[in-house]
Amino acid sequence: MSVTAVLPTTALILVVALPAAAGAGKLARLDGAGKPAALKQGAAASATVITFTAAVTARPRRGVLLNPICWR
Repeated sequence: MSVTAVLPTTALILVVALPAAAGAGKLARLDGAGKPAALKQGAAASATVITFTAAVTARPRRGVLLNPICWR
């Protein structure tokens, strides 16, 4: 992937992951969780966004998972 595609993708991940982490942490604190638990919730939300983005933007190899013969 070229630099012109990597930089906007990274920026988009940060723009989405950071508010998701902050929102998850804030909701955990409002629910009565302690600071370590809220931090854990925020980290989990951030990791989820990053993992989802990596899965969506990954280019599958030709023939893998598209060919029913490979499913055995």
